[in-house]
Amino acid sequence: MKTIKIAGVPEHFNLPWHLAIENGDFEKENIDLQWTDVPEGTGKMCQMLRDGETDIAVILTEGIVKDIVAGNPSKIVQMYVESPLIWGIHVAANSNYKTLADLENKKVAISRLGSGSQLMAYVNADNEGWKTDNLQFEIVNTIDGAVEALTNGTADYFMWERFMTKPLVDKGIFRRIADCPTPWPCFVIAVRKEVLENNPELISKILEIINQTTEDFKEIPSIDKTLALNFHQKVEDIQEWLSLTHWSHKPLSAEMLNKVQNQLFQLKIIDKKGTFEDIVKTV
Repeated sequence: MKTIKIAGVPEHFNLPWHLAIENGDFEKENIDLQWTDVPEGTGKMCQMLRDGETDIAVILTEGIVKDIVAGNPSKIVQMYVESPLIWGIHVAANSNYKTLADLENKKVAISRLGSGSQLMAYVNADNEGWKTDNLQFEIVNTIDGAVEALTNGTADYFMWERFMTKPLVDKGIFRRIADCPTPWPCFVIAVRKEVLENNPELISKILEIINQTTEDFKEIPSIDKTLALNFHQKVEDIQEWLSLTHWSHKPLSAEMLNKVQNQLFQLKIIDKKGTFEDIVKTV
């Protein structure tokens, strides 16, 4: 039995991994796949890959591309979710901010430096024609930290996956004033180079299993109810989310990688671009 450590956010996108683990699909192939939930998100997972705390990460495309260019010894082996991530832009329910324009030059709560919540704040500012140099950040680590920061006013707005944040909107803790979809596929699967070089067949087998699971995922009877229950969501919200979400087993194309890097470079999030061979490896 070969042990492989994998990390991902505790969100509905990753339920296929948990189902495959619970069904013993990896075990049947002599793989002990050990999952770690990382509520802090992409910035934390980049660090875990660097430190060898995880072998695989299911991670935001823009975050891992930025970190590989900055020296993270990992490679993207395939896309995981090819549809965009829809980031909701949230303020405290009782704040005076009513429109997106009200948030220019205001402080953004982010989970950590290099996280999707930080990188997408740059994308949103650029979309709105704001000066990205004026962005100010408050590190809050998790969604609970964001609730605290927006409620007590140490930050003004917070960008997070729209559906996972909706229960806080429904409870009257946050108010969502806009959406900002990623201009690229949202999640990819990244593997530490050392693990990839030493166990290519094993990684290939793991991908084969998860791709089979995601392919049939939407057909699972009452999957909407299971997701709603597991992630404290309304069934109708989950049904909308399922209709917008498309898993993928395709490799990340050179064209899409260029699109991501060009935008990160333009926003000064990266100061150089990596080659396709530096960043992507198909197994």
